[in-house]
Amino acid sequence: MTVDYAALTAGTIRFASGVSFLVAPEPANKFWGDPEPPPKPTAYLLLHSMGYRDALIGGLLIHAALRGRDTRGWFLASGGADAADLLGGVRVHDQMSRSGQLIGLGGAVVGIGVGLWGGTRRRKG
Repeated sequence: MTVDYAALTAGTIRFASGVSFLVAPEPANKFWGDPEPPPKPTAYLLLHSMGYRDALIGGLLIHAALRGRDTRGWFLASGGADAADLLGGVRVHDQMSRSGQLIGLGGAVVGIGVGLWGGTRRRKG
């Protein structure tokens, strides 16, 4: 059985990001470019939902990577999650801080690229 180290790395980053939004949503939100605390309880709902989503996708990507399973679908799911974040962010781009635009939306673009790369690479073995 061969470990897919690229998938393990990507999964670990997504899992850690998800857990950070569950355990400490304000610092995680600040890390991703929003200097202000979320204004309403519904914003915390969305941060927690994003945390669960990212922890789940990251955990399943890690699981597949460690067991030598095909990881392409989980890479695509990861990229799809970032695409949803990017589309939502573009809609409110003018209301975001400059750091939110650069870090949050830039991170989503990088995540989409990684997801597409991982989802379209050849399967090993």
